[in-house]
Amino acid sequence: CADLVIRLRAEYLWAAGRAAAIAFQFTSGDVAAWRQWQDGVRPVVQGGTKVTWSRTARRDGSYASFRRYLDRVFTYAGSRSLARELTTVADARRLRVGDVVVQGGSPGHAVILIDVAQRPGPDGEPERLWLLAQSYMPAQEIQILENPSDPRLSPWYPAAFGDVLVTPEWTFRAADRMQFPGE
Repeated sequence: CADLVIRLRAEYLWAAGRAAAIAFQFTSGDVAAWRQWQDGVRPVVQGGTKVTWSRTARRDGSYASFRRYLDRVFTYAGSRSLARELTTVADARRLRVGDVVVQGGSPGHAVILIDVAQRPGPDGEPERLWLLAQSYMPAQEIQILENPSDPRLSPWYPAAFGDVLVTPEWTFRAADRMQFPGE
């Protein structure tokens, strides 16, 4: 599930001309940066946790090389490492498209906020709604989530969900609302 978040984040940065900012943590805590990869430096993982870096390839900044980089990240990163590298968003009103709701663990799960809408709320104030997506491993397809708590709103979720967000496969807490640092 973290593969989807990683893939969309990386593709967004690539398309926005911010490829130098692409970097993700492996579950070991080691950072795998696209800049290193394009310079030919590759991670060497021993025993599943010990990571060293070695220049074993020629410099290659192509999109094909970028996809190989992502495949390696998918192998050694997950919801646990993703949750560690993100920052918590205490106020749901501050969430934006591209932010994430994630519980790190084994198993853990992540969903990504892919759209925001507004409608008149019961008190006349605008109510923000989220559209959430998920995937599983590997990130081959994206699923838009139904809202099991309020079929009238489905697939939209109230942005101010309080302490619990129930999705079809997972229940998240307010502390699971996160975003990439610096965003």
